[in-house]
Amino acid sequence: MKKYILMLLLTLFVSCEKTIDKSPLALQTDFGRKDNAVASMYGVALTVDKDLNVYDLTHEIPAFNIWEAALRLDQTARYWPEGTVFVNVVDPGVGTERKSVVMKTTNNYYFVTPDNGALTFVAESLGVEEVREIDEAVNRLTNSQKSYTFHGRDVYVYTGAKLASKQITFEQVGKSLGTNITKIEYEKARFENNEFFANIPILDIQYGNVWSSLPRKLMLDNGVQVGDTLNVSIYNGNELIWNGDVKLVNTFADVAEGDNMSYFNSELNFSIAVNLGNFSEKYKVYSGPNWSMKIMKK
Repeated sequence: MKKYILMLLLTLFVSCEKTIDKSPLALQTDFGRKDNAVASMYGVALTVDKDLNVYDLTHEIPAFNIWEAALRLDQTARYWPEGTVFVNVVDPGVGTERKSVVMKTTNNYYFVTPDNGALTFVAESLGVEEVREIDEAVNRLTNSQKSYTFHGRDVYVYTGAKLASKQITFEQVGKSLGTNITKIEYEKARFENNEFFANIPILDIQYGNVWSSLPRKLMLDNGVQVGDTLNVSIYNGNELIWNGDVKLVNTFADVAEGDNMSYFNSELNFSIAVNLGNFSEKYKVYSGPNWSMKIMKK
């Protein structure tokens, strides 16, 4: 009887250890849900380890949009537990010479992705501890070598699942690339000659609010306060798309319905909106590396 109890306790202990030791595996793609692509990735992950916890960040990144993929990773990752393995598959260069990598951040997150610019923002915000190139000779789905167009299934989720389940260490991913990654160039937020400059990285898509990369702290530290009227110019490259005065408020209902306004969004960055309207559609303002703002206090 005593021997049976000891064996049962040992089994329970080992089972708990296995459960605790695994990391979440979180997927982001531009695949949508129309076909079998996402389901195939889930299948590969669970074949590697049927006890893995696999989650979706989003599968609705616009097709081929590396910029938006980079932004969504940065907006999301910091809210996940330490050790989470993120798999990003927005890969218009699939099958070419672009590198397949895993980046480890200084706060112990892992990003499995093509090295095509998708790591731009998480590298800046979380810090890069090391990058390793995936060795496909060992970290690739069995019998997938003839497939050149679905590395999300054959390489990325397979490697991510092995890493999340602790079947491989980070060092076993492949050779070290130091801290080097491909980055997308864009307008950095700054204060210069009494003007603020920032990129428009993304829209609040559902509502058409226009988000900038300009931090609340930078504005407050340089004399801007809620209640101020600000003059805002929005550019696509060198072309002026919109200019106007907006009041800086705390929330949408602080102005009348249909009025333009500015506020600090959920990321605590400067943003512009129409209360109960769609600023992006109304003024044909969009987002990306070529879109920028200039802001002056009136």
